[in-house]
Amino acid sequence: MQSNLPTIAVVGATGLVGRTMLQVLDEHEFPIGKLRLLASARSAGSSMEFCGERYEVEELTENSFEGIDIALFSAGGAASKKYSPIAAAAGCVVVDNSSAWRMHSDVPLVVPEVNAGDLWNHHGIIANPNCSTIQLVVALKPIHEAFELKRVIVSTYQSVSGAGQKGVDHLTAEIEGREPEARISSHRIAFNTVFHSFTDDSGISEEEQKVRRETRRIMNLPDLPIAVTCVRVPILGGHGESVNIETIRPFTMDELRQVIENAEGIILQDEPKEDYYPTPHKAEDRDEVFVGRLRLDDTVENGAYLWVVADNLRKGAATNAVQIARKLLEMDCLGYSKLLTW
Repeated sequence: MQSNLPTIAVVGATGLVGRTMLQVLDEHEFPIGKLRLLASARSAGSSMEFCGERYEVEELTENSFEGIDIALFSAGGAASKKYSPIAAAAGCVVVDNSSAWRMHSDVPLVVPEVNAGDLWNHHGIIANPNCSTIQLVVALKPIHEAFELKRVIVSTYQSVSGAGQKGVDHLTAEIEGREPEARISSHRIAFNTVFHSFTDDSGISEEEQKVRRETRRIMNLPDLPIAVTCVRVPILGGHGESVNIETIRPFTMDELRQVIENAEGIILQDEPKEDYYPTPHKAEDRDEVFVGRLRLDDTVENGAYLWVVADNLRKGAATNAVQIARKLLEMDCLGYSKLLTW
């Protein structure tokens, strides 16, 4: 291994997203000088394979971050709140997959295809957005640049893996006729649809709040009217989104298709006569955002429907984090001049 390459840590390496991070780092041939795998005391001492080598999992402690250049966090909000400032103080740049820092004014919330320039303003912590938000903003950015968004309505169809391994285990147990050891909903999930947890008496779920707030922040559109409904569906992987847009500037459907087809990070699959459109199965183990089922909405002056699909464990989590880390290297902005007291 070359000493001039960065030292990378994966925090929460044994979890569902942590394992996917390692897979993506391998597949993307990310430049790594040294790799550290960190997790809770329960997982410490176990080993994991990466690029044909076995690595011991170390216990995450306050002394874990000396000499680490970039730490990819997927250990939950509580761990991130505690350890991200410690890592930043040690000179490490944190890319955090939890919701802990997403709305913090001093923490960039980044999707590289949309707002990579915000990385220049980091102070040691960078937030990875919600999985549903990531695929949505990748699809919306080129549309906004070309035609200027007036309002957005989105309904999500989210797989149980968005809740981590516990969600996968919950659905699998119910399909097999067993009682889940841990539940992600008080309702049955198998052969059913459920909503995410509600935050207050408004009836708006926490997930719906995340998508709305994060989309506005990433796209720098604080007043964008956006209506969100988030639904959990009984599949193991992949999120779908039904998106309705209205724009200020007019467009033809051919113009809309061209804008989407030419956008970074998007694959257009839109041949209705050929029954060709994106599905979660088609997006499995892929890093791109898939868009299809483009249709005119003639109930408004400049409106259209589109269907947006992505692998939530990859582009919705691990891949986006790895892409942020690569951008940090490409832009040469690992360093930061102002260390904050978080």
